[in-house]
Amino acid sequence: MLRSMYSGISGLKNFQTKLDVIGNNISNVNTYGFKKGRVVFKDLISQMNAGATAPSETRGGVNAKQVGLGSQLAAIDTVTTGGSLQTTGRVLDLAVSGDGYFRVATGAGEGTASGDISYTRAGNFYLDSAGYIVTSDGMYLLNTDGDAIQVDPTSQSMSIGQDGTVNIVSSTGELSSAGKISLAKFPNSEGLEKVGSNYFTQSPASGFPDGADSIDEADYNPQAEGKGSIQSGFLEMSNVDLSEEFTEMIVAQRGFQANSRIITTSDEILQELVNLKR
Repeated sequence: MLRSMYSGISGLKNFQTKLDVIGNNISNVNTYGFKKGRVVFKDLISQMNAGATAPSETRGGVNAKQVGLGSQLAAIDTVTTGGSLQTTGRVLDLAVSGDGYFRVATGAGEGTASGDISYTRAGNFYLDSAGYIVTSDGMYLLNTDGDAIQVDPTSQSMSIGQDGTVNIVSSTGELSSAGKISLAKFPNSEGLEKVGSNYFTQSPASGFPDGADSIDEADYNPQAEGKGSIQSGFLEMSNVDLSEEFTEMIVAQRGFQANSRIITTSDEILQELVNLKR
């Protein structure tokens, strides 16, 4: 069979993956805190027809003669650039201005998180019946000590500072703090794994927060160790750019079409070879 046919097949598979990633990006264009994906290609092995030769006293050097055998996926990146901030005016709508992820976990009904910690940039938080700050899925927002943040349900008002401090005014008018919201910053944030529902989990590629040797040794204070500040009354939108995605869709469609034409042309050549003997 012709090598061009198999090269075309590899191109079809890769551009189909690219279209899958683009489709996911577009479907999450209005998802809070969503980080878009990007597909990168690389070439496959090249077959050597003739090796390179070094120059001699009478002749110059000759380059190698190689034929490429198609393409393959190099990476599917997560682009972690920040999205635009949307004003909501709601105290528990939080956005991170800069680097960092909110830390959330399950099993914090008694104040201490016992489940696996997840990370998110979606800052639409709520108060449950016990006064804990939770996500829309009921996961507890953690403070810098790894505990759930609880607000007295009888308090008059609440505000959240840029350093993550949750300030409450009690029913008697006294000002107090319910804790400080934690942020985690990873050496390689693109190495975090997406697990759905706007959550990320740590992976061997991401490293530990703040470059520490373990989860417990990291500093989770906002505005420290290169982390950003917390903006109350704002939500971070998706970083998907529709104009860019539709342009990439056109490129992927034409690439898919061109590889299909390679397969069709190769098939026509094979048909001519079969028809040589009539």
